[in-house]
Amino acid sequence: MEILLKKLWQKHCELLNIKSEASSELWDEISEHYTQAHRAYHNLQHINDLFQLMEQVKTSLFDLPALYLAIWYHDIIYNPLAKDNEEKSADLALSRLKHFSFPVDFLQKVHKLIVSTKSHHTLDWKNAADQSDNAYLLDMDLSILGRPWQDYLKYTQQVRREYKVVPGFLYRRGRKKVLKHFLDQEQLFKTDYFSERFELQAKSNLASELKSL
Repeated sequence: MEILLKKLWQKHCELLNIKSEASSELWDEISEHYTQAHRAYHNLQHINDLFQLMEQVKTSLFDLPALYLAIWYHDIIYNPLAKDNEEKSADLALSRLKHFSFPVDFLQKVHKLIVSTKSHHTLDWKNAADQSDNAYLLDMDLSILGRPWQDYLKYTQQVRREYKVVPGFLYRRGRKKVLKHFLDQEQLFKTDYFSERFELQAKSNLASELKSL
């Protein structure tokens, strides 16, 4: 899978006019971060899953280059005990991409898309296209919640492994808070495509996990 993702990265870099030498250096950094030993869920498999989902909704998206980069970088910094992973990921993306000939507003868009994955609420945008792209990105990122129960259960086990340094009673307390936050939302998914396919299963999965804690 890593080889396939590297080829996909190279393809995206060609579309973005990033030269092969710079592309290779950036890939090495991306791969190094997403293959860190402590990552059980927020790894290259997660990135691969998002790009597969992106293919399903590609015709509904507006700014593909911005979304490509947002997906690649949105979890590049991941410390389970930190509260600023998304901001650091967005800042790292900006620090790497500013060396290329991207317009400032494009870089700001990528940064903003990444930061939005912290709250999983769309941010304020000047136009409907960016608002829509933001919604699709967040729905793709949360789609694991609406997978069949066995897939969801595997996800919960992977997340627990990422928090293995946290004592059980503290982890359950924090996890309950997260689950209740999601369940209290009238609608988890913001786009019709993902809502129709994942909403009911997601609510069922979340409720079942909460009951088990």
